[in-house]
Amino acid sequence: MTQRAMAPNQIPTPWYKERWTWLLMLMPVTAIIGGSITMWLAVTSFDGMVADDYYKQGLAINQTLARATAAADLGLKADVRFTAEGLSVALQARQGVELPARVLVTLAHPTRGGLDQQLVLERNGNGYQGRMQSQLGSAHWKVLIEDESRSWRLSGAAFLPTETEIRIDSADLKPVD
Repeated sequence: MTQRAMAPNQIPTPWYKERWTWLLMLMPVTAIIGGSITMWLAVTSFDGMVADDYYKQGLAINQTLARATAAADLGLKADVRFTAEGLSVALQARQGVELPARVLVTLAHPTRGGLDQQLVLERNGNGYQGRMQSQLGSAHWKVLIEDESRSWRLSGAAFLPTETEIRIDSADLKPVD
């Protein structure tokens, strides 16, 4: 190996003045900073996607399917209309089926549970109408319509603000046996 040729009276440069030393330390230091930022984000942020009662939710799927089947047996269909003032639902059923005086409507945001809204809509001459607590932002919202006793359920989706009217047909939701 050869060493760098130095003049006899030249003092060697210290390590911290060498360019290669800093270049070699750059990658490990970058990895430590990136790991620290990732750790800080993991500890301080809330992951709203994880359910605490995932086992109960898994067991409740049969009840959800039974309610969708009950809606299909009643021949329920809903036309949902979103306006700036609120929400209106025109509910139709098979002949001979009496519609409830009130329906519960849940508007669920796909990723942020804090934006979810539950509304109780009263029946008037043209269907059910109600006001939202706050404006719905642009997202793919899940719409759930149930009676007060929660014996049936209609489920649909709307991409707001593009879709201001959607149709939910229980025949489309009935699970295949």
